[in-house]
Amino acid sequence: MDLSTTYLGLRLKNPIVPSASPLSAQIGTIRQMEEAGAGAIVLHSLFEEQITHEAAELDHHLTKGTESFAESLSYFPSAGEYRLGPEEYLEHVATAKAAVDIPIIASLNGVSVGGWIDYARKMEQAGADALELNVYFVAANPSLSGRVVESLYEDILKTVKKSVHIPVAMKLSPFFSSTAATALRLDAAGADGLVLFNRFYQPDIDLERLEVVPNLVLSTPHEMRLPLRWIAILHGQVKASLAATTGIATGADVAKLLMAGADATQVCSVLLRKGVGEIATILNALTTWMTEHEYESVAQMKGSMSQRACPDPTAFERANYMKALSTYT
Repeated sequence: MDLSTTYLGLRLKNPIVPSASPLSAQIGTIRQMEEAGAGAIVLHSLFEEQITHEAAELDHHLTKGTESFAESLSYFPSAGEYRLGPEEYLEHVATAKAAVDIPIIASLNGVSVGGWIDYARKMEQAGADALELNVYFVAANPSLSGRVVESLYEDILKTVKKSVHIPVAMKLSPFFSSTAATALRLDAAGADGLVLFNRFYQPDIDLERLEVVPNLVLSTPHEMRLPLRWIAILHGQVKASLAATTGIATGADVAKLLMAGADATQVCSVLLRKGVGEIATILNALTTWMTEHEYESVAQMKGSMSQRACPDPTAFERANYMKALSTYT
């Protein structure tokens, strides 16, 4: 059985890719993910703020109030263990690349066109096989139009593409007035891949301390349906590779997303909950399902249930909304 897939022009032995998270902070864990069967690994992000501000100041602002959510944060190592400074991050990229045989994808997280983007080129020089851009931007200013926000993503992408020769993926949020149009614009601007979707962690209010505090909640399986829909819609309409992320926890989830049209599936929360060995469990379940349903390769599955290919294309649009309401009991 051929589980291989092509993502960002890279040949992966299978479509399971651990997404950016503190799990990639330790080289030993990166090796364990490869041993468990990962097709590639996305390293945790280097943040624009880490490049432009002192790391200690950043750590203070990001961790303020997090003691209110100790249970959620218990999944993660302490900030100091993975929030590496810019030069340390580049060293980590080089060490990770030397430690494993699978592709290493560096992650750069920022919201403006500025000097921090120079680190894209430095990541390439450090040995990264590809780069994932995570533009985590909350459009809180009511004077910003949707077109301006979309242009922000496009401008960052174009600037990075001019500075590197490795493939560049754009990790998107689902909060666009027209997700498909935004995807097409980024595809035309040179994105080698689109990662759907980023999770915007929503803040909470501590009623005792009267403070706005972070609230980190790991994803749940039902959240997979959002990337499932949009990958099915975009498959065949963009040249860029499509990667699904958020809520992917089982071999069945991976099978569904491949059939929708994904080239790769990124996993995170399930590994934080169960350990990186869960990669092997997901792969075994995927292989078993493919065998039982007589699929010989991932390529054979890919896109077979996309909007263009499925018997009822309207199932991914408004008709699904009406059917869902009518079937609830």
